[in-house]
Amino acid sequence: MGKKAKLRKGALQSPSHLIYDYLHLIIGSLILAASFNMFLNPNQIASGGVSGLSTIIHNLFGFPPAIIQWALNIPLFLLGLWLLERHYSIKTAVGSVVLPLCVMLTSSLPALTTNTLLASIYGGMGVGLGIGIVFRGRGSTGGLSIASQILHKYTGLSLGLSVAVFDGLVILLAGVIFSPEKALYALIGLFVTSKTIDVVQVGFNTSKVAYIISNEIDSLREAILFDLDRGFTQINGSGGFTGDKRMVLMVVVSQSEVSKLKALVKAVDPQAFIVLTQANEVLGEGFKSV
Repeated sequence: MGKKAKLRKGALQSPSHLIYDYLHLIIGSLILAASFNMFLNPNQIASGGVSGLSTIIHNLFGFPPAIIQWALNIPLFLLGLWLLERHYSIKTAVGSVVLPLCVMLTSSLPALTTNTLLASIYGGMGVGLGIGIVFRGRGSTGGLSIASQILHKYTGLSLGLSVAVFDGLVILLAGVIFSPEKALYALIGLFVTSKTIDVVQVGFNTSKVAYIISNEIDSLREAILFDLDRGFTQINGSGGFTGDKRMVLMVVVSQSEVSKLKALVKAVDPQAFIVLTQANEVLGEGFKSV
């Protein structure tokens, strides 16, 4: 490992970073647990994962969900250590214990609605918010994500498909134990959860990447630098038909700057070719800090 790599690794393991990560793990687990107890579990919505299994087992046998989650999380963690031939971070071990503890601590919270649709939507949002916060702290709550990695390693299925297999089995089991309608609501909750995680991870402020091909590159450089006040990257390209060498400018702009960029390019070169694509997250000077 090079010197720079060691420095980066050391920075991520500094006391301030570790405190930041564990605060995210605890806060995210509390939000997830509260959403589980106020929306999902009371309405028999088992939208995948160990929490979904605990809802099913709780309704069948009456065991407390937190105890069920501990009983599933800890063996799965140990199984992952054995079969995946690697050491999980201590955060995964902590998450496997902390989340059920938070479920136990918030178990007395009242159900906020008996409307299954509302429960699946708001429960999914709360779970997604909690998981997203845990992920932002580079943590994990363990559970069936470990089982998914084992399936991925030993079957060759993609990790995304492996996760879908286990969540699908939990939802299918909920459809058999509860009702097909409950399974459909669980699918809604799972969808809302995935979208909320994306929002927490990326945010609402998406940016655009513009690729500009023009015969007036010098004039466009000045317009982008001084009128738009944005930097750019020059990419060497060539025409697919003619083979002529030409410069491509890559510019990253905020959503509010797209119209101004297009107007500037049109004013400088009405024949310019512009390709705009979505950038879910941009880190660096002029945008979000790293």
